[in-house]
Amino acid sequence: MSSPRTLLLLPLRGPVPAAWLRIGLGFGFGLGLRLRNLRAPAAGCAATRLLGTKVGTLGGGPGRGEGCEGTRTVRLGCASAFWGDTAASVPQLLYKGKLDFLVFDYLSEITMCLLTTAKAKSSDLGYVPDFVQTAMAPYIKDIHKKGIRVISNAGGTNPHACAKALHRVAKEANVDLKIAVVTGDDIMGKKDNLKGSGITDIENGKPFPDTIQSMNVYLGARPISRALDLGADIVLTGRCVDSALVLGPLIHSFGWNRNDFDLLAAGSLAGHLIECGAQCTGGIYTDWHMVPDWHNIGFPIVECSPDGQFVLSKPPATGGLVSFGTVAEQLVYEIGNPQVYLLPDVTCDFSQVTITEIPGIEGGAVQIHGAKGSAPSASYKISASYLDGFRATAVCPIGGPRATEKGRRTAESILRRTRLMFEELGLEDYSAVHIQILGAEETYGPHAKAGLGGGPREVVLWLAVQHKQKKALEIFSREIAPAGTGMAPGLTGVVGGRPKVSTVLKPFFFLYPQRNVKIDIYINGQHVETFQEDLTFTTDEFVSPDIPERDDELKDLPHGSLTYRLEDLAYTRSGDKGNSANIGIVARHPLYYPYLKKILTAQAIEDYFQHLLHKEQAEETLVTRFFHS
Repeated sequence: MSSPRTLLLLPLRGPVPAAWLRIGLGFGFGLGLRLRNLRAPAAGCAATRLLGTKVGTLGGGPGRGEGCEGTRTVRLGCASAFWGDTAASVPQLLYKGKLDFLVFDYLSEITMCLLTTAKAKSSDLGYVPDFVQTAMAPYIKDIHKKGIRVISNAGGTNPHACAKALHRVAKEANVDLKIAVVTGDDIMGKKDNLKGSGITDIENGKPFPDTIQSMNVYLGARPISRALDLGADIVLTGRCVDSALVLGPLIHSFGWNRNDFDLLAAGSLAGHLIECGAQCTGGIYTDWHMVPDWHNIGFPIVECSPDGQFVLSKPPATGGLVSFGTVAEQLVYEIGNPQVYLLPDVTCDFSQVTITEIPGIEGGAVQIHGAKGSAPSASYKISASYLDGFRATAVCPIGGPRATEKGRRTAESILRRTRLMFEELGLEDYSAVHIQILGAEETYGPHAKAGLGGGPREVVLWLAVQHKQKKALEIFSREIAPAGTGMAPGLTGVVGGRPKVSTVLKPFFFLYPQRNVKIDIYINGQHVETFQEDLTFTTDEFVSPDIPERDDELKDLPHGSLTYRLEDLAYTRSGDKGNSANIGIVARHPLYYPYLKKILTAQAIEDYFQHLLHKEQAEETLVTRFFHS
């Protein structure tokens, strides 16, 4: 599969608090890379990306109501990063956050695939039930009493069903709410018209699939803003860009115009930073050992001013950490080119953003500004999914001497046995196979560290297979347990029991004109308005700033005999979509930046990850680097 991967390199500058000089929390430079054709293991492959910002100085601190110039500020908290996030987030934000808006982000490409499958089974499914039963039901009275308005994409592929379920909860609690539903993201009704139109995947150029199962528009923030204008207490959407859940309330609160591009970029940045919940408050942080109380990690709050500046913090008496490093890492997360980050409402340039730690705030807080914006595209990005066969995964712990050898031979023997069965039944071979021995550092390829004599004595076999026919994988599933009596000693079980066979839904991305998308707003089940995007301030001409390589700063760098790990010199953050991975790197100090820039070239990254990459053509570029200096 062919799709781009990115590496990003950008500088962050500013004063370093003396207490943090040892780890350089006040400085940073960022680097970004995009890698193409990453062979992601069936278990899931780590993703990577990078970006950078400048650090400046801003005044003020977190609080509700008044900004530094006496202007009204708005406080928003994010209680969910994905479907399955902790239920502990809602009470801390509700009772300690002093919020105006509470947002929940649940959707990813894989989540949309799961919800599509669920809706196909029942017209009452297709939304995120956890939002209704776990996040809202226990707290709906207090949310209403405090006047907090809620925005969520929990509607998934069936926002009306989500609204009906939430109405039942509100009725049982004797709470009168205006619940808005935004529709229009689902364009499956246009599938037949799109077939044969020459549409190709914008990432890998593949043609429009015949087995399309879903097509959803990444909607923007203005339909959400309009629903709030119409008096909604809760706004439910299907697919939209994650940051729109925050930008929508800010447009509503401050009256930002369609061509206030710098303000829209700032609001989008606020949304981008908190959309993944605890990822900006110490979650998955490079310096994880410095983050206290994971069990009670605080979820993020942004307090935004009409001028686009904002403070990011977390509720008091919670764990986690808000610092330059935790926020800078999230800034570089999943944005591709930081100077041309495309969203439905604005094209963002985050390369000059400043992040400044605010002293004296419990748990930490930072002030952020400097986002720039320009006109957005007149097209929406569409996330589609298509059926590509079936999959099953077996996971088996194996112990004892030569455990790695036992695991691999077990997997190969199961595959050989089932292939013989396939031949007897006239079935095709597997369309894909993945064997990985967890604990043997196979993910590291040639960079794996040699273990003690004989290798590890405890490993986990991960055996994942795909096939065009469900029947074949049902055979595979039945042939896992027999390994416990007929193959290697030390196979102690099958995690989760007999492997379940599931469909394989793969992503397909393309662009679609905004003018062809009909967006409707409903309140309490009644259609109230058809929303039409204003295309006056849009463009399809994007020019990525050409940042010349400055060879002079890379020549004659001081050098010595010491060596360092990347984590000693930089903060890092990774992420992926499908087989597209991004690596984000932010230097801990400006002096480290030229060394990182010199060493972390696109070719160096490709060479390091070559065991995970696949070139369909010899001249294909698999790694793209973005940087700023």
